[in-house]
Amino acid sequence: GELPIHAQRLFCSHSPVVWPGYNPSEVIMPRSMTELLAAADITAALCACQAADSFNYKNFFMQCGLTGKNDEEVTEAFAILDQDKSGFIEEDELKRFLQSFSSSARLLTDKETRSFLQAGDTDGDGKIGAEEFRVLVKA
Repeated sequence: GELPIHAQRLFCSHSPVVWPGYNPSEVIMPRSMTELLAAADITAALCACQAADSFNYKNFFMQCGLTGKNDEEVTEAFAILDQDKSGFIEEDELKRFLQSFSSSARLLTDKETRSFLQAGDTDGDGKIGAEEFRVLVKA
């Protein structure tokens, strides 16, 4: 026999289901960058910017392999960096950026933090949103 109409809709739907109240920030993300990126690439990227004021976000994103990741994976990286789950990477989270890749990494200097923030904060709200981060990674 024929399926009831609600069952047909259930089995024949090709569009993703969006639930009321669905919040993408509640999607389970990787616990660490090493689940997303190769450990050797992270180590190489961190080694390249050990000296104070030597951090260059474009070089870092390329060396750690983030530039080559798809949008979903870049969003996962953003979620790891957004430590307080506010939906933004604020200045204090940027300062600890390298420590999101390795707990023993250094803090960014104030100069590095400011230039990183200026590069990513295209709407001038003083923080980097998920889309701003994606654009920055792919720049």
